[in-house]
Amino acid sequence: MKKNITPYNDQDERHGYWEVYYPNGQLVYKGNYLNDKKHGYWENYYPNGQLGYKGNYLNDKKHGYWEAYYSNGKLNYKGNYLNDKKHGYWEAYYSNGKLNYKGNYVNGNEHGYWEYYYYDGELKEKIYYI
Repeated sequence: MKKNITPYNDQDERHGYWEVYYPNGQLVYKGNYLNDKKHGYWENYYPNGQLGYKGNYLNDKKHGYWEAYYSNGKLNYKGNYLNDKKHGYWEAYYSNGKLNYKGNYVNGNEHGYWEYYYYDGELKEKIYYI
């Protein structure tokens, strides 16, 4: 069984590279802490070993490009965060791999032209957000 890597700083805060494992030996997550805040690239896994998400943190906030996956390995969503808010172009998918929606966010709010789809992949609606 793998041992958890859990470094701390002098203030007893999580600091540095961490790996945490499920009891079955599968990796739960890996990433860096800076003074007890997630900072830098992180990955999180399901108990079956499948990647759950990957992305970057800046001072404990999601920042930059992210991808998340269903436990079956199919892509759930991909897009960018800016200070923990969705920002820029995003796509989300159903668990069957078909597109759910696509569009842009500005500071966490839908903005501009969006498309939504049914579970079977057929176009459901087009909306323009202001």
